[in-house]
Amino acid sequence: MAFKYNCLNPIAAVGLNNFDDNYTKTEDINEADAILVRSAVMHEMELPESLKAVARAGAGVNNIPLDKCAEKGIVVFNTPGANANAVKELVIAGMLLAARDIIGGVQWAKSDADDENIAKTAEKEKKKFAGTEIEGKKLGIIGLGAIGVKVANAAKHLGMEVYGYDPYVSVNAAWNLSRDVKHVLDVNDIYRECDYITIHVPLMDATKGMINKEAIDNMKEGVIILNFARDLLVDEPAVIEGINAGKIRKYVSDFANPTTAGQDGVILMPHLGASTEEAEDNCAVMAVQQVKDFLENGNIKNSVNYPNADMGVCQTKGRVAVCHRNEANMITQFTAVMGAAGINIDNMMNKSKGEYAYTLMDTDSEVSADIVEKLEKAEGVIRVRVIK
Repeated sequence: MAFKYNCLNPIAAVGLNNFDDNYTKTEDINEADAILVRSAVMHEMELPESLKAVARAGAGVNNIPLDKCAEKGIVVFNTPGANANAVKELVIAGMLLAARDIIGGVQWAKSDADDENIAKTAEKEKKKFAGTEIEGKKLGIIGLGAIGVKVANAAKHLGMEVYGYDPYVSVNAAWNLSRDVKHVLDVNDIYRECDYITIHVPLMDATKGMINKEAIDNMKEGVIILNFARDLLVDEPAVIEGINAGKIRKYVSDFANPTTAGQDGVILMPHLGASTEEAEDNCAVMAVQQVKDFLENGNIKNSVNYPNADMGVCQTKGRVAVCHRNEANMITQFTAVMGAAGINIDNMMNKSKGEYAYTLMDTDSEVSADIVEKLEKAEGVIRVRVIK
C-alpha cells in the first residue's frame, strides 16, 4: 500500500530516511495520509479527508487541534523523551549560569578586551561575579516525566539534594528515578525547602500559572526558578515582582517574551531546550517510526488524543482499525457486523482514552467495502480503516 506525507516544518533527514519506497513526500496537504510538524500552527487549517495521522517531532502539542483531529479520527502523535537529554543539559547549564555570574564575567572580559592589563584588572574585578556552588543545595523538580527524571538523576550526581513532586509519576519513570530522590506529596514542600526549583509539567488548565504569587510567597529567600517547559506555567509578572523585592535571586527561562526580556535578574534563552542536532534527529526518527507503524499496522504508540494499542504485525488475512467514541455496546456492534458477514475475529484489542476509543480486529478473511460501510454506520463510530 502506498502512502503520502507532508512536512509542515523541516524534519531531519535522518528521520525521513526511514520512509521506504511505499512513501512519497507531497507538498499538497490535501492528499497527505500523514503530516509531520514541529512548530507550525495547525488550528486554522482545513484537515483533509485523506489525513490519518499527525506526528509532532517534539513533546508539546499546543500547536495542534487535538479535539478537532480526534473528531475526524486523526491520530496525533508526539515524541516524549526524544529531546529529554538536550533539555536536561540546558537545565543544568541554567542552574550553573544562575549560581555564578558567568554571563556577567564573560561580558566584562569582552568589554575590556583592549585593556593591556586585563589579567591584572581581572583579579580585582572577579569578585563582582562571584557566586555560589550548586553542590549541597536543594533542588525541587515539579514533574517527573522523561525530562524531570533525567534532571533529578544528573543533579544527584552533582551532589545536590533533590526533591521530586509528581502525583501522576509513571511506573517507568519511577524505575528510572534515583532512589536518593525525595518524592514529596505536597508541592508546597518544594516551595518551602528548595534553593532551586525547576518545572517540567505539560501546559494544561490545571497547571497554567501554577508558579504564581502565592507559590512564590511560600518559597525561600533567594530562590532560583527555572522554566524550560512552557512560559505560561509561570506568572511572570509575579516573578519580576519577586525579583525586585529580593525574594527571587534569578529566573531562568527558555521562552523569550516582552515580560521578561531585558529584566534584571532574568536569564533568558531563545527556546534552545530541544534545539540540538541530536534531539532533532531523535524526534524525527521517533515520529516517522510511529507514523509508519500506525499506517502499516494500525498500531498506536505515544498518541495524545487516542489510546495506545499494539497488536504487532498482522498474521491473519485481514485487520481493521476503528476510531470511535468511548461508549457502551461498541464492541457488541462490531462483532455483530462481523458475525452477520460470517467473518471470524481471530484477535481483538480495545483501548480507551477519555472520550475516545480505538479497536483493532484481526480477521480470518478479508474485510470488504460492504463490511466497512456497515461498521461506519454503527452508532459512535468516527472512522474505519482497513489495514490489511
